[in-house]
Amino acid sequence: MQSVPESNVLTVSGLNRLAKSLLEGHFPSVRVEGEISNLSRPSSGHWYFTLKDQSAQLRCAMFAGNNRRVRFKADSGLQVTVRGRLSIYEGRGDYQLIVDSMEEAGAGALQRAFELLKAKLEEEGLFRADTKRPLRDDYRHIGLVTSATGAAVQDLISVFGRRSPTTRLTLFPVAVQGAQAPQEIVRAIANANRLAEKLGLQALIVGRGGGSIEDLQAFNEESVARAIASSELPVCSAVGHETDFTIADFVADLRAPTPSAAAELLSQNQEDQLQLLSAARARLLALIQARLQASNKNLAWLVRSLKRPDRLLAEQSQHVDRLELRLTRAWRMRTQRSNSGLALLEQRLQSQSPNLRLTRVEQQLTDRTHRLLRAVKALMAIKSANLSQLTRSLDTVSPLATLARGYSISYDASGALLRSAKQAEAGAKLSTKVADGLIISTVDTIEKERR
Repeated sequence: MQSVPESNVLTVSGLNRLAKSLLEGHFPSVRVEGEISNLSRPSSGHWYFTLKDQSAQLRCAMFAGNNRRVRFKADSGLQVTVRGRLSIYEGRGDYQLIVDSMEEAGAGALQRAFELLKAKLEEEGLFRADTKRPLRDDYRHIGLVTSATGAAVQDLISVFGRRSPTTRLTLFPVAVQGAQAPQEIVRAIANANRLAEKLGLQALIVGRGGGSIEDLQAFNEESVARAIASSELPVCSAVGHETDFTIADFVADLRAPTPSAAAELLSQNQEDQLQLLSAARARLLALIQARLQASNKNLAWLVRSLKRPDRLLAEQSQHVDRLELRLTRAWRMRTQRSNSGLALLEQRLQSQSPNLRLTRVEQQLTDRTHRLLRAVKALMAIKSANLSQLTRSLDTVSPLATLARGYSISYDASGALLRSAKQAEAGAKLSTKVADGLIISTVDTIEKERR
């Protein structure tokens, strides 16, 4: 790098311009990670902010054309990675970074992914309260999906051992952070559900101890969330500290602020149970004592009211005799009423006997038969007389009767009746019907009757 001769005096603007040229020439593009602070958005659309870490700060400017490509909400406190070129603002001589692009970094990116997944699963209904199953405090066997070496499993065992030592615990060991952790947690939840009936598992606790957002990332994975949501066993999420919230907390049936709290929620305090049993024992003894006192009073009254057995038997014998007399009278009266009713029924039955009805019907049938025969004979006589009259009338007008008196009937060759001489022609053949036969002739001469 060339040095400026001491004899040359630079102006402030000239110096700034030179420094700007040197910076831009040696740092054309750099990537820097830090936390945003003092972010301002003037009406020009440009962003001005400070990028800082634990020990230093860097002024930054991001112009409108570039900041419109940022896909997340930039705000103070957000950890980001930016790319740009170093420069100097000549007007003030401020050393600054001209930012071309910005990405979330570290926890910021994880937080962004957390919010996106949370919104997605909430829209699908995985967080709905009406789908949550209630968890009890009287389970006999609970599965633990957590690290075998972490503090969480020791806290769970300790609290259950103190509060409810009879509760069985089965550990499904998994990694709770790292690239393989989500797959192991999903597989453990599936295995617990598959073995639930065989082992008698009634619920699951899924969790780990506290840590950074990066440490808890396994419980913010979509695969883990869906495994918890699809579990047939009710699931209690116990991840991190009380202030830590993960996607698993929202999907699970119950969220416990810590693993120890999960053990307390899913167990009954042994001392509380002993106190309840003691109180129940005291109430039971009091009830028994009260019942015994009442029974003794009742027994004393019965003793006082008890009569001599011979007198009691005599009274009972008299009572039996009275009942016997009443029974005899009642039976006699009932028998009489039954006999009277039976006689009445016999009379009614005789009056409605089928033999009497059949006799009457037979007599009616005989009478009607005789009447019918007389009517038929009378009708036949009338019809016979009418037939004779009709026969005589028929004979009077019958052509056969006419023929018998010496007359004849002639027909032409076509069979038409000859009524006039005009219907015949010389040489025509005629058929003449007489009383005893038919005469076939040929017309020789036709003579018409003169009037």
